[in-house]
Amino acid sequence: MSIVVTAASGQFGRLVVESLLARGVPADQIVATTRQVDRLADLAGHGVQVRLLDYSDPASIAAALTGATRVLLVSGNEFGQRVAQHTAVAQAAQASGVELLAYTSAPHADHTSLQLAAEHAATEAAIRATGVEFTFLRNGWYFENYTAQIPSYLEHGAVLGSAGEGRISGAARADLAEAAAAVLVGDGHAGQVYELGGDTSFSLGELAALVAEQSGKPVVYRDLPVEQFAAALEGAGLPAPVAALFAATDSSIRDGALLIETGDLSRLIGRPTSPLSDAVAAALR
Repeated sequence: MSIVVTAASGQFGRLVVESLLARGVPADQIVATTRQVDRLADLAGHGVQVRLLDYSDPASIAAALTGATRVLLVSGNEFGQRVAQHTAVAQAAQASGVELLAYTSAPHADHTSLQLAAEHAATEAAIRATGVEFTFLRNGWYFENYTAQIPSYLEHGAVLGSAGEGRISGAARADLAEAAAAVLVGDGHAGQVYELGGDTSFSLGELAALVAEQSGKPVVYRDLPVEQFAAALEGAGLPAPVAALFAATDSSIRDGALLIETGDLSRLIGRPTSPLSDAVAAALR
């Protein structure tokens, strides 16, 4: 067996490789791909195969997938280009005779109001069109999307947003990576669409209260109209289109777009999902 993990120099992809190794997959059966192979020198030192793969370079994709049995396509971050890039990987997987192509998608990608999910839905359609056996890993929000902002929350004493009381089934990045590894080594996942979220959801108000409790400093949630939140994000340095997109995402959260109650994640990893309180405590440390 040869398992290919794309974008392995990123935080998520690296965690998947580490989870595969922890599950006993021989290092020489893992292919970690990236645009920056020097960043994976430590994995290569442990026997993992490291190959160049650039989503915008079809030749590198074909070479990286040569001999692959199973592939994890970690979604790219070049908005506006991702559908073409992902489709190129799917077509290369088809040409290489890949047995299973897993893809990190977005929650409820086929019917969500999340603007961020449109490219994921198009990618899912492109993968289906190739005829390759697939598994869609519709990852919910990482805890780290919020815990990385804790210094700002503490500085300003507030979590800003437009999500109202909307609930977020967030999960630790490591838990979602472990689920991907479970699919790559397991059986019975072909044709499955997994909606992956934490066992316990939270609102941004509850997040603010948790940060305040654990830090001992005042932090509150300030719910803003979408336009005001976008303006605040733009004032913090985000380009206007990105600020508008993030504010629109909060509006979708208000409408339930990130509430996931399938239990798929805990079933795949074989244990309860990690709690938000642990992620906040780790970030504060």
